[in-house]
Amino acid sequence: RTNQMVFVRGGEFEMGTDKPVFVADGENPARPVRVNDFYIDVHEVSNAEFERFVNATGHKTEAETFGDSFVLDSAISEETKKGITQAVAAAPWWLPVKGADWRHPEGPDSHIHNRMDHPVVHVSWNDAVAFCKWSGKRLLTEAEWEYACRAGLKNRLFPWGNNWTPRGETRANIWEGQFPVTNTAEDGYRGTAPVTSFPATKFGLKNIIGNVWEWTSDWWVTRHTKEPKDNPQGPSSGTDKVKKGGSFMCHKAYCYRYRCAARSQNTPDTSAYNVGIRCGADRLPNDAVLHREEL
Repeated sequence: RTNQMVFVRGGEFEMGTDKPVFVADGENPARPVRVNDFYIDVHEVSNAEFERFVNATGHKTEAETFGDSFVLDSAISEETKKGITQAVAAAPWWLPVKGADWRHPEGPDSHIHNRMDHPVVHVSWNDAVAFCKWSGKRLLTEAEWEYACRAGLKNRLFPWGNNWTPRGETRANIWEGQFPVTNTAEDGYRGTAPVTSFPATKFGLKNIIGNVWEWTSDWWVTRHTKEPKDNPQGPSSGTDKVKKGGSFMCHKAYCYRYRCAARSQNTPDTSAYNVGIRCGADRLPNDAVLHREEL
C-alpha cells in the first residue's frame, strides 16, 4: 500500500546553504526557519494512485490538454523522433513530444502497464494540486519539504549526510555515467524507479531526492535574507513554482540538484518526463495510513 504518511514534528532548522552550487537558483544564504508539525507522504505518487484519481474525477492533465510534453531524447523511439523538429535551445536533450503524457511517458508508442508502481510523471503543478486536494492533502511548502529532506541533520548535502554512497550503498536514483550521453545505471534504473525503491531516510521517506522532481506550493524567488522565518509560505505571487529533490536525470557534473538545499522551478502548467508529486497534510486523511518505520 503506497498511501502512507509519516508525522513530522515541527521545529527549527537551517534552510538553504552558505556553500551554494548554483547561486542563481537562490540556494543561499543558510537561514533559520521554523515549521509547524505536518504529515508527508512516504512515497512519491505512483501511476496506480494517479490512475485512481483520474478514474474517480475524470481529471485531464495539462499535458493531455496541450497535446505534448517534454521527454528526454534518448528515451524516445526513432519513430517518434522523426516527427520532432525543435528542441529546447539551452537543453537540447529535451524534446517536445506530441502525445507524451502520464499514461505514455515516452510518447504515444509507450505505456505504463509494467510501471504502475513507478512515480507518475508529466504532471504539472496544477495537476499536482488537484491530486493532493482529491486525496485530502496539499502540496508541501518548500520549507516543509526541505525540513523533511534533511531528516534532522544540520548542514549536510543529503538526507543521510555528505557521503553519496555510505558503506557503498546506493540510496537514490540519479544519472550515473556521462550526461546526457551514457547512463551506466549503477543504481539499477535508467529511468524512474518504483516509488518503494531504496532505503528509507531517518524520517521514513523513500526517494525524497532523485527519481522525480517534486512540486512544492511556493512561488519561486531567488533572493533570501538571513532573518529567522516562522512557517514561511513563499511570496504571494510569481510566475514559476518551486520544485525540489532532483531526478533520475540529475548528474553531479550537470544538474547537481539532488541536494536538500538545491531547488529549481517551472511555470505551474509545465510538465515533463522527470517531474512528479509528493503530498503533505496538516491532519492525517481518513484513508491514509500512518507509517512509523524508523521514526
